[in-house]
Amino acid sequence: MITNPRLQLTIDCAEPERLATFWAAALGYEVEPPPAPFASWRAYWLDQGLSEEELGTGDSSDSVVDPQGVGPRIWFQQVPEPKATKNRLHLDLGVSGGRGVPFATRKERVLAKVARLESAGASRLRVEESEESGSCFVVMQDPEGNEFCVH
Repeated sequence: MITNPRLQLTIDCAEPERLATFWAAALGYEVEPPPAPFASWRAYWLDQGLSEEELGTGDSSDSVVDPQGVGPRIWFQQVPEPKATKNRLHLDLGVSGGRGVPFATRKERVLAKVARLESAGASRLRVEESEESGSCFVVMQDPEGNEFCVH
């Protein structure tokens, strides 16, 4: 009996390799390497009996992992239907250092991360900030329109 299951996040998408590359950069993760001795995930899956048709195009590099082994694995599952509505679950990237850090410093850190994510293909939806309440976060979308926040 498994008492503490291992958590994996699965994100439905159209282009798994593109999102794996984006989220690896956004989170400081790495695209998960194929199991030894395989040179690519495609070679691994072909060896496991999947057909070329099932694999489609590309290398099948569709997951990212935390190089420190702390965060969950994230698998980008290719699905045929496009994203149609707002996410029911989203990722929050905490980069500000928390409320013990001066508001101006937190805001600067958030906006710097937002700029890097925009250059990697994300889009900014809105900025929410209130020095009064100490809140500063940015709602964004990844390259396929999945919402996430940077705070």
